[in-house]
Amino acid sequence: MHETTPSVKPWAGRFNAPTDAFVEAFTASVDFDRRLYRYDIQGSIAHATMLARQGILSAAERETIVTGLEAVRARIEAGDFDWSIPLEDVHMNIESALTADIGEAGKKLHTGRSRNDQVATDVRLWLRDEIDIIRGEIVRLQWALLDLAEREAETILPGFTHLQVAQPITFGHHMLAWLEMLERDRERLADCRRRMNVMPLGAAALAGTTYPIDRHYTAKLLGFDRPAENSLDAVSDRDFAIEFTAGAAILMMHLSRFSEELILWSSAQFGFVELSDSFCTGSSIMPQKKNPDVPELVRGKSGRIFGHLMGLLTLMKSQPLAYNKDNQEDKEPLFDTVDNLKGCLKVYADMMGNVTCNRERMRAAAKQGFSTATDLADYLVRKGIAFRDAHEIVGKAVALGVREGRDLAELSLAELQGFSSEIGEDVFAVLTLEGSVAARDHIGGTAPAQVRAAIERARERLDVRGGDDAR
Repeated sequence: MHETTPSVKPWAGRFNAPTDAFVEAFTASVDFDRRLYRYDIQGSIAHATMLARQGILSAAERETIVTGLEAVRARIEAGDFDWSIPLEDVHMNIESALTADIGEAGKKLHTGRSRNDQVATDVRLWLRDEIDIIRGEIVRLQWALLDLAEREAETILPGFTHLQVAQPITFGHHMLAWLEMLERDRERLADCRRRMNVMPLGAAALAGTTYPIDRHYTAKLLGFDRPAENSLDAVSDRDFAIEFTAGAAILMMHLSRFSEELILWSSAQFGFVELSDSFCTGSSIMPQKKNPDVPELVRGKSGRIFGHLMGLLTLMKSQPLAYNKDNQEDKEPLFDTVDNLKGCLKVYADMMGNVTCNRERMRAAAKQGFSTATDLADYLVRKGIAFRDAHEIVGKAVALGVREGRDLAELSLAELQGFSSEIGEDVFAVLTLEGSVAARDHIGGTAPAQVRAAIERARERLDVRGGDDAR
Protein backbone atom coordinates (compact mmCIF):
# COMPACT_ATOMS: atom_id res chain seq x y z
CA MET A 1 0.00 0.00 0.00
CA HIS A 2 1.11 3.60 -0.65
CA GLU A 3 1.11 6.01 2.27
CA THR A 4 -1.28 8.90 1.64
CA THR A 5 -1.94 10.34 5.11
CA PRO A 6 -0.05 13.63 5.71
CA SER A 7 1.24 14.66 9.10
CA VAL A 8 -1.29 17.52 9.15
CA LYS A 9 -4.53 18.25 7.32
CA PRO A 10 -4.23 20.50 4.25
CA TRP A 11 -6.38 23.14 5.98
CA ALA A 12 -4.79 22.81 9.44
CA GLY A 13 -2.93 26.14 9.41
CA ARG A 14 -5.82 28.00 11.02
CA PHE A 15 -6.24 25.52 13.89
CA ASN A 16 -4.37 25.19 17.17
CA ALA A 17 -5.80 21.84 18.29
CA PRO A 18 -6.28 18.57 16.39
CA THR A 19 -9.75 17.44 15.39
CA ASP A 20 -11.51 15.29 17.94
CA ALA A 21 -11.28 11.65 16.84
CA PHE A 22 -15.04 11.13 16.87
CA VAL A 23 -15.66 14.42 15.07
CA GLU A 24 -13.09 13.39 12.49
CA ALA A 25 -14.96 10.17 11.74
CA PHE A 26 -18.37 11.84 12.05
CA THR A 27 -17.61 14.54 9.50
CA ALA A 28 -15.69 12.38 7.02
CA SER A 29 -17.35 11.35 3.77
CA VAL A 30 -14.65 9.23 2.19
CA ASP A 31 -16.40 5.97 3.07
CA PHE A 32 -19.10 6.78 0.52
CA ASP A 33 -17.82 9.54 -1.76
CA ARG A 34 -14.79 7.49 -2.80
CA ARG A 35 -16.98 6.09 -5.57
CA LEU A 36 -16.55 9.47 -7.27
CA TYR A 37 -12.79 8.94 -7.68
CA ARG A 38 -12.89 8.48 -11.46
CA TYR A 39 -14.79 11.74 -11.92
CA ASP A 40 -12.65 13.59 -9.39
CA ILE A 41 -9.56 12.62 -11.38
CA GLN A 42 -11.29 13.45 -14.68
CA GLY A 43 -12.16 16.90 -13.37
CA SER A 44 -8.65 17.44 -12.00
CA ILE A 45 -7.03 16.52 -15.32
CA ALA A 46 -9.28 19.00 -17.12
CA HIS A 47 -8.57 21.67 -14.49
CA ALA A 48 -4.80 21.15 -14.75
CA THR A 49 -5.01 21.27 -18.54
CA MET A 50 -6.85 24.58 -18.40
CA LEU A 51 -4.39 26.02 -15.86
CA ALA A 52 -1.49 25.13 -18.17
CA ARG A 53 -3.24 26.63 -21.18
CA GLN A 54 -3.71 29.86 -19.21
CA GLY A 55 -0.07 29.93 -18.12
CA ILE A 56 -0.91 29.35 -14.46
CA LEU A 57 0.90 26.01 -14.57
CA SER A 58 3.81 25.15 -16.82
CA ALA A 59 3.42 22.48 -19.47
CA ALA A 60 5.85 20.28 -17.52
CA GLU A 61 3.85 20.70 -14.30
CA ARG A 62 0.65 19.82 -16.14
CA GLU A 63 2.27 16.70 -17.60
CA THR A 64 3.58 15.64 -14.19
CA ILE A 65 0.15 16.17 -12.59
CA VAL A 66 -1.73 14.26 -15.28
CA THR A 67 0.70 11.36 -15.20
CA GLY A 68 0.46 11.29 -11.42
CA LEU A 69 -3.34 11.37 -11.42
CA GLU A 70 -3.49 8.52 -13.90
CA ALA A 71 -1.15 6.52 -11.67
CA VAL A 72 -3.39 7.21 -8.65
CA ARG A 73 -6.42 6.08 -10.65
CA ALA A 74 -4.64 2.87 -11.62
CA ARG A 75 -3.81 2.15 -7.98
CA ILE A 76 -7.41 2.76 -6.90
CA GLU A 77 -8.74 0.46 -9.58
CA ALA A 78 -6.18 -2.19 -8.63
CA GLY A 79 -7.28 -1.98 -4.98
CA ASP A 80 -3.84 -0.69 -3.96
CA PHE A 81 -4.91 2.59 -2.39
CA ASP A 82 -5.05 3.51 1.27
CA TRP A 83 -8.23 5.52 1.82
CA SER A 84 -7.77 7.74 4.87
CA ILE A 85 -10.59 8.96 7.11
CA PRO A 86 -8.43 11.79 8.53
CA LEU A 87 -8.23 13.14 4.97
CA GLU A 88 -12.02 13.41 5.07
CA ASP A 89 -13.08 12.93 1.47
CA VAL A 90 -12.23 11.59 -1.96
CA HIS A 91 -10.75 14.93 -3.06
CA MET A 92 -8.15 15.27 -0.30
CA ASN A 93 -7.28 11.57 -0.45
CA ILE A 94 -6.44 11.83 -4.14
CA GLU A 95 -4.65 15.16 -3.83
CA SER A 96 -2.56 13.94 -0.90
CA ALA A 97 -1.62 10.76 -2.74
CA LEU A 98 -0.71 12.81 -5.80
CA THR A 99 1.48 15.18 -3.78
CA ALA A 100 3.17 12.29 -2.04
CA ASP A 101 3.98 10.81 -5.45
CA ILE A 102 5.02 13.86 -7.49
CA GLY A 103 5.95 16.46 -4.89
CA GLU A 104 5.56 20.22 -5.30
CA ALA A 105 3.55 20.10 -8.53
CA GLY A 106 0.79 18.22 -6.72
CA LYS A 107 0.31 21.15 -4.35
CA LYS A 108 -0.43 23.45 -7.29
CA LEU A 109 -3.36 21.42 -8.64
CA HIS A 110 -5.87 23.08 -6.32
CA THR A 111 -5.07 26.55 -7.67
CA GLY A 112 -8.22 28.38 -8.70
CA ARG A 113 -10.72 25.92 -7.27
CA SER A 114 -12.25 24.71 -3.98
CA ARG A 115 -13.62 21.46 -2.75
CA ASN A 116 -17.01 23.19 -3.01
CA ASP A 117 -16.96 23.52 -6.78
CA GLN A 118 -14.96 20.31 -7.11
CA VAL A 119 -17.56 18.10 -5.47
CA ALA A 120 -20.44 19.80 -7.28
CA THR A 121 -18.64 19.03 -10.55
CA ASP A 122 -17.81 15.44 -9.59
CA VAL A 123 -21.39 14.61 -8.68
CA ARG A 124 -22.72 16.07 -11.93
CA LEU A 125 -20.18 14.13 -13.99
CA TRP A 126 -21.06 10.93 -12.15
CA LEU A 127 -24.82 11.42 -12.31
CA ARG A 128 -24.66 12.33 -15.99
CA ASP A 129 -23.15 8.91 -16.76
CA GLU A 130 -25.58 7.13 -14.45
CA ILE A 131 -28.57 8.76 -16.16
CA ASP A 132 -27.29 7.46 -19.49
CA ILE A 133 -27.10 3.94 -18.04
CA ILE A 134 -30.55 4.21 -16.47
CA ARG A 135 -32.13 5.45 -19.67
CA GLY A 136 -30.54 2.51 -21.44
CA GLU A 137 -32.16 0.11 -18.96
CA ILE A 138 -35.53 1.79 -19.52
CA VAL A 139 -35.16 1.21 -23.25
CA ARG A 140 -34.24 -2.42 -22.65
CA LEU A 141 -37.42 -2.86 -20.61
CA GLN A 142 -39.42 -1.12 -23.32
CA TRP A 143 -38.13 -3.54 -25.95
CA ALA A 144 -39.13 -6.46 -23.71
CA LEU A 145 -42.63 -5.00 -23.37
CA LEU A 146 -42.91 -4.53 -27.13
CA ASP A 147 -41.95 -8.13 -27.77
CA LEU A 148 -44.51 -9.31 -25.22
CA ALA A 149 -47.20 -6.98 -26.59
CA GLU A 150 -46.64 -8.25 -30.12
CA ARG A 151 -46.86 -11.86 -28.99
CA GLU A 152 -50.11 -11.18 -27.14
CA ALA A 153 -51.68 -8.60 -29.47
CA GLU A 154 -54.92 -10.61 -29.75
CA THR A 155 -55.03 -12.01 -26.22
CA ILE A 156 -58.18 -10.76 -24.48
CA LEU A 157 -58.42 -10.00 -20.79
CA PRO A 158 -60.73 -7.82 -18.73
CA GLY A 159 -59.83 -4.19 -18.36
CA PHE A 160 -60.55 -2.86 -14.89
CA THR A 161 -61.61 0.36 -13.23
CA HIS A 162 -61.89 0.36 -9.43
CA LEU A 163 -60.53 -3.23 -9.79
CA GLN A 164 -63.97 -4.12 -11.18
CA VAL A 165 -64.41 -5.63 -14.63
CA ALA A 166 -64.99 -2.75 -17.04
CA GLN A 167 -64.42 -3.60 -20.71
CA PRO A 168 -62.50 -6.23 -22.65
CA ILE A 169 -59.04 -5.18 -23.79
CA THR A 170 -56.07 -6.92 -25.31
CA PHE A 171 -53.01 -7.84 -23.28
CA GLY A 172 -50.81 -6.22 -25.88
CA HIS A 173 -52.70 -2.96 -25.41
CA HIS A 174 -52.18 -3.22 -21.67
CA MET A 175 -48.41 -3.68 -22.06
CA LEU A 176 -48.25 -0.64 -24.31
CA ALA A 177 -49.74 1.46 -21.52
CA TRP A 178 -46.69 0.70 -19.39
CA LEU A 179 -44.44 1.38 -22.34
CA GLU A 180 -45.86 4.90 -22.67
CA MET A 181 -45.34 5.62 -18.98
CA LEU A 182 -41.74 4.47 -19.26
CA GLU A 183 -41.25 6.70 -22.30
CA ARG A 184 -42.25 9.74 -20.25
CA ASP A 185 -39.89 8.58 -17.50
CA ARG A 186 -37.07 8.36 -20.01
CA GLU A 187 -37.86 11.84 -21.34
CA ARG A 188 -37.95 13.26 -17.80
CA LEU A 189 -34.47 11.92 -17.14
CA ALA A 190 -33.23 13.35 -20.44
CA ASP A 191 -34.60 16.74 -19.42
CA CYS A 192 -32.92 16.42 -16.04
CA ARG A 193 -29.60 15.54 -17.71
CA ARG A 194 -29.83 18.56 -19.99
CA ARG A 195 -30.42 20.99 -17.10
CA MET A 196 -27.72 19.31 -15.02
CA ASN A 197 -25.05 19.51 -17.72
CA VAL A 198 -23.73 22.86 -16.51
CA MET A 199 -20.25 23.06 -14.96
CA PRO A 200 -19.70 24.42 -11.43
CA LEU A 201 -15.89 24.21 -11.62
CA GLY A 202 -14.27 27.61 -11.38
CA ALA A 203 -16.82 28.95 -8.94
CA ALA A 204 -14.21 28.10 -6.28
CA ALA A 205 -15.51 28.37 -2.71
CA LEU A 206 -18.39 30.73 -3.57
CA ALA A 207 -17.17 33.93 -5.26
CA GLY A 208 -14.99 32.75 -8.13
CA THR A 209 -11.21 33.08 -8.27
CA THR A 210 -8.65 35.81 -8.90
CA TYR A 211 -6.73 33.63 -11.36
CA PRO A 212 -7.30 34.12 -15.11
CA ILE A 213 -9.07 30.82 -15.66
CA ASP A 214 -11.01 29.82 -18.79
CA ARG A 215 -14.17 28.09 -17.60
CA HIS A 216 -15.56 27.66 -21.11
CA TYR A 217 -12.47 25.65 -22.05
CA THR A 218 -12.75 23.45 -18.96
CA ALA A 219 -16.45 22.90 -19.65
CA LYS A 220 -15.62 21.80 -23.19
CA LEU A 221 -12.98 19.35 -21.92
CA LEU A 222 -15.51 17.79 -19.53
CA GLY A 223 -18.42 17.68 -21.98
CA PHE A 224 -20.54 20.28 -20.21
CA ASP A 225 -22.78 22.52 -22.28
CA ARG A 226 -21.51 25.63 -20.51
CA PRO A 227 -20.11 26.85 -17.21
CA ALA A 228 -22.54 27.87 -14.48
CA GLU A 229 -23.43 31.57 -14.68
CA ASN A 230 -23.33 32.34 -10.96
CA SER A 231 -20.66 31.13 -8.56
CA LEU A 232 -22.94 31.17 -5.49
CA ASP A 233 -25.56 29.07 -7.25
CA ALA A 234 -22.95 26.72 -8.71
CA VAL A 235 -21.60 25.52 -5.37
CA SER A 236 -24.69 25.69 -3.17
CA ASP A 237 -27.68 24.15 -4.93
CA ARG A 238 -28.44 20.49 -5.33
CA ASP A 239 -31.66 20.89 -7.26
CA PHE A 240 -30.25 18.68 -10.01
CA ALA A 241 -30.00 15.82 -7.52
CA ILE A 242 -33.53 16.55 -6.28
CA GLU A 243 -34.87 16.69 -9.83
CA PHE A 244 -33.23 13.37 -10.67
CA THR A 245 -34.61 11.76 -7.51
CA ALA A 246 -38.06 13.15 -8.31
CA GLY A 247 -37.85 11.56 -11.75
CA ALA A 248 -36.64 8.35 -10.15
CA ALA A 249 -39.55 8.44 -7.70
CA ILE A 250 -42.08 8.80 -10.53
CA LEU A 251 -40.41 5.94 -12.39
CA MET A 252 -40.50 3.79 -9.25
CA MET A 253 -44.17 4.68 -8.77
CA HIS A 254 -44.83 3.29 -12.25
CA LEU A 255 -42.83 0.14 -11.55
CA SER A 256 -44.66 -0.26 -8.24
CA ARG A 257 -48.06 -0.10 -9.95
CA PHE A 258 -46.84 -2.56 -12.56
CA SER A 259 -45.61 -4.81 -9.77
CA GLU A 260 -49.01 -4.72 -8.10
CA GLU A 261 -50.62 -5.99 -11.29
CA LEU A 262 -48.08 -8.77 -11.74
CA ILE A 263 -48.56 -9.82 -8.12
CA LEU A 264 -52.34 -9.94 -8.56
CA TRP A 265 -52.22 -11.55 -12.01
CA SER A 266 -49.85 -14.30 -10.89
CA SER A 267 -52.01 -15.24 -7.90
CA ALA A 268 -54.24 -18.32 -7.95
CA GLN A 269 -57.29 -16.05 -7.77
CA PHE A 270 -56.41 -14.39 -11.08
CA GLY A 271 -54.06 -16.83 -12.77
CA PHE A 272 -53.54 -14.51 -15.74
CA VAL A 273 -49.75 -14.81 -15.97
CA GLU A 274 -46.94 -16.96 -14.74
CA LEU A 275 -43.57 -15.51 -13.86
CA SER A 276 -40.46 -17.54 -14.57
CA ASP A 277 -39.16 -19.57 -11.64
CA SER A 278 -35.94 -17.55 -11.96
CA PHE A 279 -37.75 -14.49 -10.63
CA CYS A 280 -39.71 -16.13 -7.81
CA THR A 281 -38.93 -17.82 -4.51
CA GLY A 282 -40.55 -20.47 -2.37
CA SER A 283 -41.71 -20.74 1.20
CA SER A 284 -39.68 -22.23 4.03
CA ILE A 285 -42.78 -24.01 5.34
CA MET A 286 -45.33 -24.26 2.50
CA PRO A 287 -44.03 -26.43 -0.34
CA GLN A 288 -46.65 -25.29 -2.85
CA LYS A 289 -45.74 -21.61 -2.72
CA LYS A 290 -44.26 -19.67 -5.64
CA ASN A 291 -43.89 -16.13 -4.40
CA PRO A 292 -43.49 -13.14 -6.77
CA ASP A 293 -40.65 -11.73 -4.71
CA VAL A 294 -39.13 -9.60 -7.46
CA PRO A 295 -42.21 -7.44 -8.12
CA GLU A 296 -42.93 -7.36 -4.38
CA LEU A 297 -39.44 -6.08 -3.64
CA VAL A 298 -39.62 -3.51 -6.43
CA ARG A 299 -42.94 -2.34 -5.01
CA GLY A 300 -41.28 -2.00 -1.62
CA LYS A 301 -38.25 -0.16 -2.95
CA SER A 302 -40.51 2.56 -4.31
CA GLY A 303 -41.04 3.74 -0.73
CA ARG A 304 -37.30 3.86 -0.23
CA ILE A 305 -36.84 6.15 -3.23
CA PHE A 306 -39.78 8.33 -2.18
CA GLY A 307 -38.03 8.72 1.18
CA HIS A 308 -34.81 9.82 -0.48
CA LEU A 309 -36.70 12.49 -2.40
CA MET A 310 -38.22 13.88 0.78
CA GLY A 311 -34.84 13.66 2.50
CA LEU A 312 -33.11 15.70 -0.19
CA LEU A 313 -35.86 18.31 -0.23
CA THR A 314 -35.62 18.63 3.55
CA LEU A 315 -31.83 18.76 3.35
CA MET A 316 -31.93 21.85 1.13
CA LYS A 317 -34.98 23.72 2.39
CA SER A 318 -33.32 25.84 5.11
CA GLN A 319 -29.80 26.38 3.77
CA PRO A 320 -28.65 29.95 3.26
CA LEU A 321 -26.21 30.64 0.42
CA ALA A 322 -23.64 29.41 -0.25
CA TYR A 323 -22.14 25.99 0.53
CA ASN A 324 -22.95 24.31 3.86
CA LYS A 325 -21.71 21.03 5.31
CA ASP A 326 -25.32 19.80 5.15
CA ASN A 327 -24.70 19.10 1.48
CA GLN A 328 -22.42 16.22 2.37
CA GLU A 329 -25.67 14.39 3.14
CA ASP A 330 -26.81 14.53 -0.48
CA LYS A 331 -24.61 11.69 -1.68
CA GLU A 332 -25.80 8.63 0.21
CA PRO A 333 -29.50 9.05 -0.75
CA LEU A 334 -28.49 9.93 -4.30
CA PHE A 335 -26.14 6.95 -4.60
CA ASP A 336 -28.76 4.63 -3.10
CA THR A 337 -31.44 5.95 -5.47
CA VAL A 338 -29.25 5.29 -8.49
CA ASP A 339 -28.20 1.83 -7.34
CA ASN A 340 -31.73 0.68 -6.57
CA LEU A 341 -33.24 2.22 -9.68
CA LYS A 342 -30.72 0.47 -11.91
CA GLY A 343 -31.33 -2.81 -10.12
CA CYS A 344 -35.10 -2.57 -10.42
CA LEU A 345 -34.96 -1.74 -14.12
CA LYS A 346 -32.48 -4.50 -14.86
CA VAL A 347 -34.49 -7.19 -13.13
CA TYR A 348 -37.71 -5.96 -14.73
CA ALA A 349 -36.25 -6.02 -18.23
CA ASP A 350 -35.02 -9.57 -17.65
CA MET A 351 -38.27 -10.69 -16.02
CA MET A 352 -40.68 -9.35 -18.63
CA GLY A 353 -38.96 -11.35 -21.34
CA ASN A 354 -40.01 -14.51 -19.50
CA VAL A 355 -43.70 -13.88 -18.73
CA THR A 356 -46.19 -16.55 -19.82
CA CYS A 357 -49.83 -15.60 -20.40
CA ASN A 358 -52.71 -17.92 -19.48
CA ARG A 359 -54.91 -16.89 -22.39
CA GLU A 360 -57.88 -19.08 -21.54
CA ARG A 361 -57.97 -17.87 -17.96
CA MET A 362 -57.87 -14.25 -19.15
CA ARG A 363 -60.64 -14.87 -21.67
CA ALA A 364 -62.85 -16.57 -19.10
CA ALA A 365 -62.38 -13.62 -16.74
CA ALA A 366 -63.26 -11.16 -19.51
CA LYS A 367 -66.58 -12.96 -20.02
CA GLN A 368 -67.52 -12.23 -16.42
CA GLY A 369 -68.76 -8.93 -15.06
CA PHE A 370 -70.77 -7.89 -18.13
CA SER A 371 -67.73 -6.41 -19.81
CA THR A 372 -69.57 -5.87 -23.11
CA ALA A 373 -72.31 -3.71 -21.57
CA THR A 374 -70.86 -0.53 -23.08
CA ASP A 375 -70.84 -2.22 -26.48
CA LEU A 376 -74.57 -2.88 -26.17
CA ALA A 377 -75.15 0.76 -25.24
CA ASP A 378 -73.12 1.90 -28.25
CA TYR A 379 -75.13 -0.50 -30.43
CA LEU A 380 -78.36 1.16 -29.28
CA VAL A 381 -76.95 4.63 -29.94
CA ARG A 382 -76.19 3.60 -33.49
CA LYS A 383 -79.86 2.58 -33.75
CA GLY A 384 -80.83 6.16 -32.94
CA ILE A 385 -81.36 5.96 -29.18
CA ALA A 386 -79.83 8.72 -27.04
CA PHE A 387 -76.86 7.51 -25.02
CA ARG A 388 -78.43 8.21 -21.62
CA ASP A 389 -81.52 6.21 -22.60
CA ALA A 390 -79.31 3.45 -23.97
CA HIS A 391 -77.39 3.45 -20.70
CA GLU A 392 -80.61 2.89 -18.74
CA ILE A 393 -81.78 0.11 -21.07
CA VAL A 394 -78.51 -1.77 -20.77
CA GLY A 395 -78.52 -1.29 -17.01
CA LYS A 396 -81.87 -3.08 -16.82
CA ALA A 397 -80.56 -5.89 -19.03
CA VAL A 398 -77.54 -6.26 -16.76
CA ALA A 399 -79.80 -6.41 -13.71
CA LEU A 400 -81.62 -9.36 -15.29
CA GLY A 401 -78.28 -11.06 -16.01
CA VAL A 402 -77.18 -10.53 -12.41
CA ARG A 403 -80.41 -12.04 -11.08
CA GLU A 404 -80.16 -15.10 -13.30
CA GLY A 405 -76.37 -15.49 -13.34
CA ARG A 406 -76.06 -15.05 -17.10
CA ASP A 407 -73.89 -12.77 -19.21
CA LEU A 408 -75.49 -10.41 -21.74
CA ALA A 409 -74.42 -12.67 -24.60
CA GLU A 410 -76.28 -15.55 -22.89
CA LEU A 411 -79.62 -13.71 -22.85
CA SER A 412 -82.02 -14.62 -25.65
CA LEU A 413 -82.98 -12.19 -28.39
CA ALA A 414 -86.51 -12.08 -27.02
CA GLU A 415 -85.23 -11.19 -23.57
CA LEU A 416 -83.06 -8.42 -24.95
CA GLN A 417 -85.89 -7.10 -27.12
CA GLY A 418 -87.97 -6.87 -23.97
CA PHE A 419 -85.76 -3.92 -23.04
CA SER A 420 -85.73 -2.33 -26.51
CA SER A 421 -87.45 -3.18 -29.78
CA GLU A 422 -84.44 -1.74 -31.61
CA ILE A 423 -82.34 -4.77 -30.73
CA GLY A 424 -81.97 -7.22 -33.62
CA GLU A 425 -80.14 -10.46 -34.44
CA ASP A 426 -76.95 -8.50 -35.22
CA VAL A 427 -76.58 -7.65 -31.54
CA PHE A 428 -74.78 -10.92 -30.76
CA ALA A 429 -71.84 -9.96 -32.97
CA VAL A 430 -71.47 -6.87 -30.80
CA LEU A 431 -71.61 -8.85 -27.58
CA THR A 432 -68.61 -11.09 -28.38
CA LEU A 433 -65.26 -10.32 -26.79
CA GLU A 434 -63.55 -10.27 -30.17
CA GLY A 435 -66.17 -7.92 -31.55
CA SER A 436 -65.79 -5.63 -28.58
CA VAL A 437 -62.02 -5.20 -28.85
CA ALA A 438 -62.04 -5.06 -32.66
CA ALA A 439 -64.57 -2.20 -32.54
CA ARG A 440 -62.02 0.06 -30.78
CA ASP A 441 -60.22 0.48 -34.06
CA HIS A 442 -58.64 3.91 -33.79
CA ILE A 443 -55.27 5.23 -32.69
CA GLY A 444 -54.88 4.53 -29.00
CA GLY A 445 -57.59 1.86 -29.08
CA THR A 446 -57.34 -1.75 -27.97
CA ALA A 447 -58.13 -3.38 -31.34
CA PRO A 448 -55.40 -5.89 -32.31
CA ALA A 449 -54.78 -4.01 -35.56
CA GLN A 450 -54.21 -0.81 -33.60
CA VAL A 451 -51.97 -2.60 -31.10
CA ARG A 452 -49.75 -3.84 -33.90
CA ALA A 453 -49.64 -0.40 -35.49
CA ALA A 454 -48.72 1.14 -32.13
CA ILE A 455 -45.96 -1.44 -31.70
CA GLU A 456 -44.47 -0.49 -35.04
CA ARG A 457 -44.57 3.20 -34.17
CA ALA A 458 -42.95 2.49 -30.82
CA ARG A 459 -40.20 0.41 -32.43
CA GLU A 460 -39.43 3.25 -34.83
CA ARG A 461 -39.46 5.74 -31.98
CA LEU A 462 -37.05 3.66 -29.90
CA ASP A 463 -34.76 3.11 -32.86
CA VAL A 464 -34.59 6.86 -33.45
CA ARG A 465 -34.62 8.27 -29.91
CA GLY A 466 -33.39 5.30 -27.92
CA GLY A 467 -30.75 3.94 -30.23
CA ASP A 468 -27.99 5.44 -28.12
CA ASP A 469 -29.58 4.24 -24.89
CA ALA A 470 -29.88 0.47 -25.38
CA ARG A 471 -31.01 -2.47 -27.40
